Amino acid sequence: MLILPDNDDYISWLQELKNKIRSVQLRASLAANRELILFYWDLGRDISNKLIETRWGDKIIDQVAKDLRAAFPDVQGFSRRNLYYAKKFYNFFSSFPEQDPIVPRPGAQLESNGVAVGPPTIVSDLGIKLPWSHIKIVLDKLSNPNQVLFYINECIENGWTRDVLALQIKADLYNRKGQAITNFKNALPNPLSDLAQQTIKDPYIFDFLAMTAPYNERDIENKLVAHITQFLLELGKGFAFIGRQYHLEIGESDYYLDLLFYHTKLKCYVVIELKNTKFYPEYAGKLNFYLSAVDTLLKGDDDNPTIGIMLCRDKNKIEAEFALRDISKPMGVSEFNLTEVLPEELKGSLPTVEEIESDIKKMDRGGFPFNA
Repeated sequence: MLILPDNDDYISWLQELKNKIRSVQLRASLAANRELILFYWDLGRDISNKLIETRWGDKIIDQVAKDLRAAFPDVQGFSRRNLYYAKKFYNFFSSFPEQDPIVPRPGAQLESNGVAVGPPTIVSDLGIKLPWSHIKIVLDKLSNPNQVLFYINECIENGWTRDVLALQIKADLYNRKGQAITNFKNALPNPLSDLAQQTIKDPYIFDFLAMTAPYNERDIENKLVAHITQFLLELGKGFAFIGRQYHLEIGESDYYLDLLFYHTKLKCYVVIELKNTKFYPEYAGKLNFYLSAVDTLLKGDDDNPTIGIMLCRDKNKIEAEFALRDISKPMGVSEFNLTEVLPEELKGSLPTVEEIESDIKKMDRGGFPFNA
């Protein structure tokens, strides 16, 4: 249904929106994040309710955006796209499941039956902890409430930028975190075992590495250290890099740990061993040896037991579980993925996009482009 600018109901409602905006501007600048988030909640609610009450249809949002920008030319956030985000924000979080009853924020209006009109607790918390740009990314990419809560909490805890948030969602952190095969429940006390389990992922995604075959573990180590910022981001919060090929002298013999970290939250050393192969049970024995050495030579009295992470290209779940079952030192087995690049000599032998398109055109004309 077409909305005319002189529609009395629309003009009256638009004036209410303008008054509300001016009221918000008097209380605090719209740049203040909490006020901004709560305002978008109110705006999304007003738009959603008005669409239910009337037969205007979604096209009214275009008109609202135009009129609000005209009334407030110096205020950002009234684009058509942003108003749709506000509507989506309200619709999603108004039905968001909460374990605790919804507690109205201070100053929230109440309906006649005493039910709060204001936002649920999670929205009030978001206004304090997460920028609107981050919330829009969550609304764009997620629909499952459990995943939304997960990424919101991770984002707040780790201080992610919007780009990092988008990257972690794309890399499916939700389904990777805490999924490694470990013996932590038997090797570590609670709650340290649960915390350690949630610290390790499976698989690890090293898509910031571009490796050309053939390459070995040492090549991967070099690349990881060269991209230490991205590596630490993938490992997660709390990992402090100590060194690569870390030297230990044991019984007059020299041993070298692939990668050594200290985890500030777990308060322990973490040994990471890289294998550019599938997992073999004997790898666990060698890693157990390294953990015993670090516990003896490096671990302080206030440190928790050293943890080991075996990173392999592939693993058999049952083999990994059996390999860790009777080992007393805490360790886990995870896979890792990286980007493999074709060697230059192979790149030159591949057909170009133009050649492929030419072959397809020949096939469309009934020709056969390949030699019999």
